[in-house]
Amino acid sequence: MAPVDPHSFTDSTHPLTTHIALTLYFHFPSSTIHAAALLTLQTPHTGQLSLDTRSLTIHKILDPETLTPLPFTLSSSEHQINGRHLTVSLNNHSSILILYSTSPSSSALQWLSPPQTFKKIHPFVYTQCQSVHARSVFPCQDTPAARVCYSAKLNVPRQLSAVMSARHCDRRDPVGSDLDGVLTKEATGFGFDLKSLWCEEGRIVEEFVMDQPIPPYLFAFAVGELGFREVGPRTRVYSEAVDGVLDAAAREFAGTEEMIRQAERLFGEYDWERFDLLVLPPSFPYGGMENPRMVFLTPTVIKGDASGAQVVAHELAHSWTGNLITNKNNEHFWLNEGFTTYAERRIVEVVKGEDIAALNVGIGWRGLNEEMERFKDNMEFTKLKNNQEGVDPDDIYSQVPYEKGFQFLWRIERQIGRPAFDEFLKKYIATFKFKSIDTETFLDFLKANVPEIEKEIDLQQWTEGTGIPPDAHEPVSNLYTKIVSLANDFKLGRMPREDEVADWKGQEWELYLENLPKAVEASQVLALDARYRLSESKDYEVKVGFLQLAISSRCRDYYGEVEKTLKEVGRMKYLRPLYSGLVHGAGKDEEKILAKRVFAEARECYHPIAQGVVEAIFAKHV
Repeated sequence: MAPVDPHSFTDSTHPLTTHIALTLYFHFPSSTIHAAALLTLQTPHTGQLSLDTRSLTIHKILDPETLTPLPFTLSSSEHQINGRHLTVSLNNHSSILILYSTSPSSSALQWLSPPQTFKKIHPFVYTQCQSVHARSVFPCQDTPAARVCYSAKLNVPRQLSAVMSARHCDRRDPVGSDLDGVLTKEATGFGFDLKSLWCEEGRIVEEFVMDQPIPPYLFAFAVGELGFREVGPRTRVYSEAVDGVLDAAAREFAGTEEMIRQAERLFGEYDWERFDLLVLPPSFPYGGMENPRMVFLTPTVIKGDASGAQVVAHELAHSWTGNLITNKNNEHFWLNEGFTTYAERRIVEVVKGEDIAALNVGIGWRGLNEEMERFKDNMEFTKLKNNQEGVDPDDIYSQVPYEKGFQFLWRIERQIGRPAFDEFLKKYIATFKFKSIDTETFLDFLKANVPEIEKEIDLQQWTEGTGIPPDAHEPVSNLYTKIVSLANDFKLGRMPREDEVADWKGQEWELYLENLPKAVEASQVLALDARYRLSESKDYEVKVGFLQLAISSRCRDYYGEVEKTLKEVGRMKYLRPLYSGLVHGAGKDEEKILAKRVFAEARECYHPIAQGVVEAIFAKHV
């Protein structure tokens, strides 16, 4: 094998898939999808073809022209990270038809029973395929090096509807001809007649097409009782059909069109036609996921003051950096996230002003320094370009590619000036759009377009060195300096006066809490909360920042609020520090018992990715 990606069985000597046509039948009672995937290859191929799978049952693989079976093997054991290696024997084939079923334990899918949804009436299912989970929804070359177009027919209960990271084409009654050329009763191997199930009363088919080539991790769908609000000429906000959630989301994200227009001025035309938003149930494990045309969001970004739109700014920026230009594999993840963090802050600076942009840089600066402490025993993961052989990307997910990547690009901007950097950025996007690249490709392009930059900036230290380079830069602004100064005063026993924080919103408090000592006297924690009610904040960044301080200060008055928070949200940004705080360190028997009990009670409400992250924390510290 000649692998292209440490997290994939894809072989660089095999042709890549260019198109996948999916036929998906959703069976909610068993949390299973029965499906057919028609894979089209770049060129006809003879010999073995390697594909990635995880938790899939492969029923049959057929020649789509003749519907005759093709020989295949599935590795007998499941690789802990990469899943199962599927190899198909081809003889001058340019396409193959795979008949398969997903498993209830699919790592990309979360099936929510009615009680786990906002309305408590209908079930819900959604995907989260980044970084290596698309293979648990359909067999594929699950590496961002393999960009694909796709089409999909989703057969779901009539009372539900579907959205995808693709253009919606139709919602119609199912017909038997949907399966023509895909399935025959004799050929399926499912053990039941899918055709009769497909056409059962009470079912509906939703059709989608994605004509632009995307990496597999950007494949996404959600199925549930969905409603929407129009918030702009190319933006709808979707969520479960609950007026309170939809109305709050529409208010929070009312400024989306203005952000898109400003981003187009900075980075060039928006290439994806629509920019819709889906607010998912609280179990969604990330703040946002940049699926093209349909960004997925956690409900925790609805803060009531439009500040949650900053997460939208980040996902919007991905429309250029990440979705148009993609890292070739996860070892170069900073090319997605560093560029996007830089682009996000440029959008925020235009829309919200320089002070807010500087606050964001400052919050990121603190986060980057904390990651250096987290990885002090494995500094490999403080590099921008790092070695992830045998490493689960979910285990090492951190702020390093975001914030160190941002710092690197900010350093280049300071060196050559913003006007020159803006021209460089536009040329970079135009040159590599719809391509997947690595760090070396970026550096070669940088050196070719900014002559002698390597004499001014140590490019190797920035991309391959550990830690934070000496020419990284803490932000400078009056507001940032004031907040850090007030945090330093707290160490001396002085709490900020009410007139000093009268106009603070969530981000100011977040930066303040990040700059406090990791542990203080329990009495100080109680006094701070008595004055400012931070434990009751509707902004989870503030609330969780305060609860982290309470845990590290062993202020047990707040353990009930910690438990409540861990049970009401599944966002890993909050789960990771709260569970880690409870179980990390000596003499924490009471806290470890609490953490294990809460996880046992909350586990089924977390997405499988989040379950794995918490289990990894316990494996290390409990």
